[in-house]
Amino acid sequence: MNDRMLTASELVAAYATGELSPVEATQNALQAIEDRDGECNAYCLVDAEGALEQAKASEVRWRDGNPIGWLDGVPSSIKDMFLTQGWPTVRGSKSIDPDQPWDVDSPVAARMREAGLVVLGKTTTPEIAWKGVTDSPLQGITRNPADPSKTAGGSSGGSAAAVAAGMGELSVGTDGGGSVRIPASFCGIVGLKPTHGRIPLFPASPFGPLSHAGPLARSVDDTALLLDVLSTPDHRDPAALAPPVGSFREAVRRDVRGLIAAFSPTLGYVDVDPEIAAVVAAAVRALGDAGLQIEETDPGFADPKPAFDILWSSGAAKLLDTFPPGSEERTDPGLRKVWELGKTWSASDYLDASAERAALGILMGEFHTRYDVLITPTVPIAAFEAGHDVPPGSGLSEWPEWTPFTYPFNMTQQPAISVPAGHTSAGLPVGLQIIGPRHSDDLVLAVAKLLEEVRPWAPA
Repeated sequence: MNDRMLTASELVAAYATGELSPVEATQNALQAIEDRDGECNAYCLVDAEGALEQAKASEVRWRDGNPIGWLDGVPSSIKDMFLTQGWPTVRGSKSIDPDQPWDVDSPVAARMREAGLVVLGKTTTPEIAWKGVTDSPLQGITRNPADPSKTAGGSSGGSAAAVAAGMGELSVGTDGGGSVRIPASFCGIVGLKPTHGRIPLFPASPFGPLSHAGPLARSVDDTALLLDVLSTPDHRDPAALAPPVGSFREAVRRDVRGLIAAFSPTLGYVDVDPEIAAVVAAAVRALGDAGLQIEETDPGFADPKPAFDILWSSGAAKLLDTFPPGSEERTDPGLRKVWELGKTWSASDYLDASAERAALGILMGEFHTRYDVLITPTVPIAAFEAGHDVPPGSGLSEWPEWTPFTYPFNMTQQPAISVPAGHTSAGLPVGLQIIGPRHSDDLVLAVAKLLEEVRPWAPA
């Protein structure tokens, strides 16, 4: 069986029948890394020997009829923002010394190991995951498997590129302003930012309530399976939610026909590329034809970017202030500007921004008393030339200016998922975003599954 682009669910089914083994799957993933990562630059660390050891242990469990769980033996990766025992976590920065003890697993890394996933290595990130594309002075430019001249998006661009290119079936990224959903949209895969606290984090993120972890996969089913693994509470995160009542693996099959979805093509203020708008509108029509009740309406808030900028830059400055002397010269020039901006805010400024964030959450809570989910484009543009923070010639100066559909829902802490909706005439993937009320991760997965069924995704 050629498993290069099988989903995790398909791999595990093949393990169960003996048609394929975790060792073979891992060898294929490592071969894909050898074949494609020189072009994509998705990985900053690959541990082939360790991965094969994990795969051999999984193969024994499957042979004996005792797999640990639904993802035992599935090749995967983890963004280089998560502490991972035995591997450096340098977060794309030249200012973090890799030569030090690395003896702690983050909750994400610990849960992946406990579930028997084969972790191939760590994926690239911009420095401290600060922007919507993936490049850094340390690790270079991460490129889009659909078109290597284009960006993979970010900040979890390494994870998205790895999954999209078959260099592992699953990955886990972080999302503080869209960093899972943006690259998922650009690379043509599924990326979920669950409700804040659904996936425990340690250490605490300096970006505070904006920061989430989230799974990336090639199918909605796989996304749900990985969320089941990652949702186990961890005492090191005081904001972690209680265990889910049921499994996301089962909830994804919920019948959502008849539910009411608000479709907001622009949120009332976003300039969307006409080709992106047309692809998303066609996907929404398909959802309507499948039985979802669609009403075109905006949620009714103004662009919250000014408040987001305060929260984001304050968190960045707080973290960067802990870096050793001389770090300014080694830091990404764009991040240096954010660092300086973050130092200008007062406590009162931060509290005002936090109050605006809370008010936005209340507004969306009320909105969801009338609409089960909100649907938007994930990103208003297609992937642009790699190596740039903003599209060349756009006149934009900051990454949030071209990601206006994602960061508002970090502020509200709602679950939001990007699902492939189609592609542009140039063959670049287009994502559709589904947002639900807080704690409705199961609902957004179920609506995403419906879209996947009515608009099966295949690269152009």
